[in-house]
This record gives sequence, structure tokens and C-alpha cells, in this order.
Amino acid sequence: MSANNVWGKVVLYLKEHHKVALHVACGDITNAQIEGGELIIRTSDAFLVDVLENGKRDIESALRWQGLDLTFKVVKFESAEQKIEKDIKKIKNFFTTVEIE
Repeated sequence: MSANNVWGKVVLYLKEHHKVALHVACGDITNAQIEGGELIIRTSDAFLVDVLENGKRDIESALRWQGLDLTFKVVKFESAEQKIEKDIKKIKNFFTTVEIE
């Protein structure tokens, strides 16, 4: 059982059950894994995390529709770009707070 195949069927289920916003949000997700009885999606997009968490019940219904006894979990991670932006802000903050005599 491939996690990407399972996720593809979740997306199909959402489309067929007219969960349009959730279907659109899920359409580009390719980072799916199955670990310890959970279908896990990892993303750095905070908005997507909220959408997926709000749609958890529908996604778990899609898993049961496939005959799978899996729960759904979303994991947010910090992307490389987000880390760079954070570091830039820290550096800017440092130089704007340092007093030059």
C-alpha cells in the first residue's frame, strides 16, 4: 500500500463528495507517508495545516471508504526559506538595536 496512492484516493473521494475547498487544498500535496497506523502529511504552509486539520473528519472518512483503518495527522515543519527569513529578521533586529557610539 503506497501512501501516495492512498492520498490520491483521498483527493478523489473529496472531489466525488463535493468537498471542493478541501479537494483543491489537497490537490498539490505529494508528501504523504504511512507510519504506525497514521497517514501523515508534512507541510510548511500554515494555511494548509489549518485547512487539513479542519477537514480531518472528511479525510478520515475517505480513508475508511478505502477500507483502511488509519488516522490522519498533519505535521508542520519549517522550510529552508522560512528559516532564512527568520535569520534575516534576527540579524536586522540585532543591527537596529545596537547603538553605535
